[in-house]
Amino acid sequence: MPRYGKAVLSPDLLADLRPITDDEVATFERDGVVHLPGVLNPALLAAMAEPLEAVLASPEVADLGAMVGGTDGTFAAGTDHFRTHPDFAAFSCRSPLPSIAAVLLRSQSLWLVEDSVLVKEPGSPHRTQFHTDLGYFHLRGTQICTTWAPLDHAGPASGMVQYLPGSHRWTQDFRPNYFVDPEPLADTLGEVIPDILADPALAEALITFEVAPGDVVIHHARTIHGGPANTSATRRRAISVRYGGDDVRHFRKIGVPATRWQLAALPGTPLADPDWPQVHRPRPPRASAASGFPT
Repeated sequence: MPRYGKAVLSPDLLADLRPITDDEVATFERDGVVHLPGVLNPALLAAMAEPLEAVLASPEVADLGAMVGGTDGTFAAGTDHFRTHPDFAAFSCRSPLPSIAAVLLRSQSLWLVEDSVLVKEPGSPHRTQFHTDLGYFHLRGTQICTTWAPLDHAGPASGMVQYLPGSHRWTQDFRPNYFVDPEPLADTLGEVIPDILADPALAEALITFEVAPGDVVIHHARTIHGGPANTSATRRRAISVRYGGDDVRHFRKIGVPATRWQLAALPGTPLADPDWPQVHRPRPPRASAASGFPT
């Protein structure tokens, strides 16, 4: 949880808006990704604009384009903002996102793994190379997902993420890359992500979505995804939050950078407070009105 400050997000902004449908759960399980329109209050995303700008101006954010020689600062990203910024902690821990993720993952409990900001400025030439999120996590398990909440209307022209449906069921473990460069991180283990766009069958299978503030796209940690450059005149700002469920365990991966919290975690142990905040708990059994016993 954040070390400093106090959240300014009001409770009404964090309220649940609607339940997740059986069809949406089935889509997530089949495709490894689902678009959930209108599950967050658009005013919540508007309220996160100022905290996001504060993060962009901080050392927590890196210019990803610089890794491929860019000097324009048009693709920025950072992680673990919930640990120092109370509004990001409230967004990740107290919004509807944890309960939504728990439903999709069919997990009784849920823990916050990390959050991040991802901003592609208008005209950003940098594409997000295809990857799986699990390659970057020092975790193993099947109940891990990423939520992607836009602060702007986004579509293919502004760099909206593309997903390869069904790839979460592939058995390969893929090496992480440099995010804006397909080159795998040195010394990492696993297979190299295939060249999705060079394979006509895979390229044709890609799906994407037109999204608006209040929508959330959620994908499984094993789902292959990437994104084009932002050729539009609109910013593409998003807050992404990753959650882990009941079967997730710490697992050290060779060659993958690790934070101090990841280094402190014992391999084989489950996610646990305080470093990995528990954000969803099993509902207690209901008592029968007639007998007073749990049902």
